[in-house]
Parts: sequence; structure tokens; C-alpha cells
Amino acid sequence: MTRLLFAAALYIFLSRAVAFNIIREYAGSTFFDRWDFYGGLDNTTLGNATWVSQSDATSQGLAYVNSDGHAIIKVDNTTNVQYGQTRNSVRITTQDTYELGSLWIIDLSHIPYGCSVWPAFWSFGPNWPYDGEIDIIEAINMMGNNQMAIHTTPGCTHSGNANQLGVTGSTTDCSLGPGCIVTETSPNSYLDGFAEAGGGVWATQFDSSGIFIWFWSRPDVPPSITQANSTSSIDISQWGTPHASYLSATCNISQFFTPQNLVLDITLCGDWAGVPSIYDSTCANSGPTGLCYNDCVVGPGSPRYDDAYFDITYIRTYTNASVTPSSTTTPASTTSLTFGTPVLPRPTQVSGGISIRSKNDFMMALLMTLAASSTVLLRDKLY
Repeated sequence: MTRLLFAAALYIFLSRAVAFNIIREYAGSTFFDRWDFYGGLDNTTLGNATWVSQSDATSQGLAYVNSDGHAIIKVDNTTNVQYGQTRNSVRITTQDTYELGSLWIIDLSHIPYGCSVWPAFWSFGPNWPYDGEIDIIEAINMMGNNQMAIHTTPGCTHSGNANQLGVTGSTTDCSLGPGCIVTETSPNSYLDGFAEAGGGVWATQFDSSGIFIWFWSRPDVPPSITQANSTSSIDISQWGTPHASYLSATCNISQFFTPQNLVLDITLCGDWAGVPSIYDSTCANSGPTGLCYNDCVVGPGSPRYDDAYFDITYIRTYTNASVTPSSTTTPASTTSLTFGTPVLPRPTQVSGGISIRSKNDFMMALLMTLAASSTVLLRDKLY
């Protein structure tokens, strides 16, 4: 097992020298154009929220682009909810799906928080929960740090704290209820500290060698991200050790994950934030009953939910595969696309596409050869 982990780590180190080409940017006035709104009760986590349709989210001011060009997704904080009713919120899912070889970056200024609040930025395969789930941003109530996780069918495990900065949870079998959790250890990954530091950035590499998640508070965001724009490629070679690392040596990513849709949502209470023992650990004094729904969801929305919103500068998706234009899809199309070995409806988004593509093809061939050679050396006890 140690040899397999070493070979996997070597391949990961080498593969990070490859540039990633831009696929799509979700930002500004067109942010919501390629997302589907859930339009129904939260029937996935048993939350006390209704994820409204796009028309309702727009008319109620729950999903919009503000004067700074940032996308806002929020919980209703204006309605006096009566007992037995739910509070309105938003869940959106990308129309595009992303295959192995893709990279996703989200830049935010604010993350939802507060008692009963359960925000998430995550991904899932089309036959959820059987096609894998990646939780990039997820926290509840007043917990101090973000936590990351993957969820799979039986057979995928997590290799402990190898090659990561975060702390692995008690469960390393990713098919169990909690999944394979890694808790963020860097400061300001959640609560008011996140916004007070100027927000931050998460990046997720979805690769056959593993799934890797990085987090940077605003002062620490690397130049390769701060200097990037909506058309440029990106180099991840200087990002350092991931904060969560799920190596293919103990979880065959191509077996347990299919192409992924990205999701943003905020629910309330439910089967994590609303569990009495969990809720009481940070919110016991938030109301007279000690019950998540009674003390939070019911009643006035303000000031309870004034901080229950995402403020998103952009989400950018990339691929390390060749990028070619589609002759059948236009930017206005609502047809779902799959990216990874992608079809790009707007080839003008790619900066230096031909030179980057040939460089990547050469680099990937070299990296695969080196990784394979290291495995043989280890197998034959020559290293």
C-alpha cells in the first residue's frame, strides 16, 4: 500500500505541471444562464426549506446579480414564517457536466452561516447518490471550519492524512453516511471570519489520479488565480499541498465517479444541522425550545437570516484535455454539455488554444510514462 501511495503521489506531483484550459466562466449578468433551479421542497436532506423556481427566486430577491456584478443566492429573510411552513431558499445545478480531467474554481466574498443554516457547494453524478458526490464547501450552524468530503458506493476508502493539510475524520469508508470527511485547518474558511478576511477561493481538481481540494483565504490566493481572467489558461504547479486529498490508490476515481454537475444550495435544519445533539453543540441558546425548526425557521427572517447568503464573484471551469469547438451547440443553447474531453461552444474563450493543446498532449504522455516507470521500479524493488 505504501508503494502504491508513493506512485500515486509521484504521478500527482508530475501531473500538476500541466496547464488547464478554460471551459466556461459563470459570472456577472449571465451567471444564472446555464443553471437549473430546483423548484421544490428539500427532499434530499429533509431540510425545512423550499428551493424555489427561478421566477420565484428572481421576484423574491433570492437570486440576482448585484451592482458589483456578483451573484447573490440567499435565504428569505423578510417573511414571518408560520409554524408548519417552510422558509424559501435556492438550489441551482449546472446544465453542464464535467468529466475527469477538469478543474473547478469558485471565488466568493461571503458564505451563508448562522444557526439552522446549511450551505453547500458540491457536485454529483446523474444517478445520485450512486455516481459519486464531492462536497467542496459544506458547514452548518456555527461550526468553526468548512469541511470537505466525498461520498461513494462501497469499495472506495480514504488514505488518511496523506498528501493533505486538512484533518481526516473518523470514517475512511466513503460509502458510509458521513462519507470521507476532511476538516479544514486554515483560518477563515467559514463564519464571519471568511467575509472579514475578504472572502476566499476554493479549487477542486477532478482527476483519475484523485480528487484534490484547495482553499485560500483572500490574502493567500496564489498569483496564478489572481492574475487569471475569463479567457486565460491556468497553471496549478505552484499551489502546493491540497487541503483535502482523495488518492486513486485507495479509491478508483474512474470507477466510483461519473461526470459531475456542480450545485450551490442553502437548506435549513434537516438531517445534519437540525439533529438535536449537533444543533445544541453551537446553537443551544438560540431560542426557547432548543429545536432548530421552532427557534429558527419559524418567525421573522431578520436578523436571523441576514447572513444566510452566497456572494459569488465567479465560478470557472477548466480542463487539461484538448479543447475543440462544437458545430452543434451555441452559447444560448440550454442543451446539457459534458466537459473533460470537452466540447466548447465558445472557442474564443481559449487563450493560445493550439500551443497549449500540443504542450499538454506532450506533457501528459511524458507524465504517464514517468508514473508508469515509477510503479515498475517500486514493484521490482529497484527504488
